[in-house]
Amino acid sequence: MRTGLLRVIGAATAAYGVAAACRPDWLARPVGMVGEQGDTHPHTDMALRPLAWRDAADGLAMLLAPAGPALVTAAAVRIASDVGDAVLFGRTVTGRFRRAGAVAGALGWAALTAAALAAGRRDPTPCPA
Repeated sequence: MRTGLLRVIGAATAAYGVAAACRPDWLARPVGMVGEQGDTHPHTDMALRPLAWRDAADGLAMLLAPAGPALVTAAAVRIASDVGDAVLFGRTVTGRFRRAGAVAGALGWAALTAAALAAGRRDPTPCPA
């Protein structure tokens, strides 16, 4: 497990989550949830804020959890959230390019977090000669 990388991912996730909770249009624009003028409806803002706070909370958990099972759990929640987002985006985002970008972004973060979890799990004992 690459604890340092997981902490960086957690910090980035927490910062983005707080920013997106304050500015839900940051989540709405890339997936096409805006009006003709590029603005978000208040109901859209209300629906997206919980997703942003979810990311902020999980990022904070990854940043502050002690190394070991707590950090692994926080990272697993992050991965599950990203995979869930990818499935949702893949089924609902309109436009091939926009949908592909949203799915790739979500799966990219899931893959990065999974790679940080998996790294270093090999047995460090050298092979006998």
